[in-house]
Amino acid sequence: MSKLSESDLIINPDGSIYHLNLLPADIAPIVITVGDPDRVSEVSKYFDNIELKKGKREFITHTGYLGATRISVVSTGIGTDNIDIVLNELDALVNIDFETRLVKDRLTSLDIIRIGTSGAIQEDIPIGTILASSHGLGLDTLMKYYQEEVATEDLDILKQVKLHLQKFEGLDPYLTSGSASLLERIAGDLPKGITVTAPGFYAPQGRQVRAKGRFPAFIETLNSFRYRDTRISNLEMETAGIYALAKALGHQAISINAILASRVKFEFSSEPQKIVDQAIRLVLERISR
Repeated sequence: MSKLSESDLIINPDGSIYHLNLLPADIAPIVITVGDPDRVSEVSKYFDNIELKKGKREFITHTGYLGATRISVVSTGIGTDNIDIVLNELDALVNIDFETRLVKDRLTSLDIIRIGTSGAIQEDIPIGTILASSHGLGLDTLMKYYQEEVATEDLDILKQVKLHLQKFEGLDPYLTSGSASLLERIAGDLPKGITVTAPGFYAPQGRQVRAKGRFPAFIETLNSFRYRDTRISNLEMETAGIYALAKALGHQAISINAILASRVKFEFSSEPQKIVDQAIRLVLERISR
């Protein structure tokens, strides 16, 4: 690959990557992503020490140690447009030489663990569940801009999903499985399912406030999908982009979802922070053990 141009890879005057404002030495091999910038400190408060705090816009990073394990926590903000920035810049920090602007001969694979909030679309997944995404099903357009190699098993599931959703004209989803090694290590005993990543919070997730959505019975249709032992379990706004870009870039990724809402029972948690904290502590305990 040729030298990357100054407009393709933007490096700040201090040598940091453009949006994340991080130097290559600032990032750890294990990266926890959270949507909410305020949630970064809710994770890092459990570290034994914090060596770095940096931020720019919605992108806040804390890097430190839990025992002997070095971990970075990065806020992404909401949506796969932000995931595009965060995943590409994390990859650049470990796999591009900022001095030469050349891709390194030896590539690094990061472990990327999303801890996020989500709404369940299955009646038997109660509020308070900590759920792992076996796959990310993207209803956004991010991966229309990237070449991707999709596993045969994922293509089989995606084909069935597209048939199931064909009445929703204009949807062209993509699907990527999570890291098998991280699912086993972090989520071996957790409930799992296909996580739908929507390009918005209201109509794209089947909500209606005043503006009328185009797709009636959206939640019911997602809820009824079955293929072999796979079903769609929950809705959020980042997982599919993380899974697909991580795979394209050679990283391992998993999404851990704190279920705060039941979309089929029309309920929302009275203790959302408690559930998020349970997810944080579970992930950190399993990273460090």
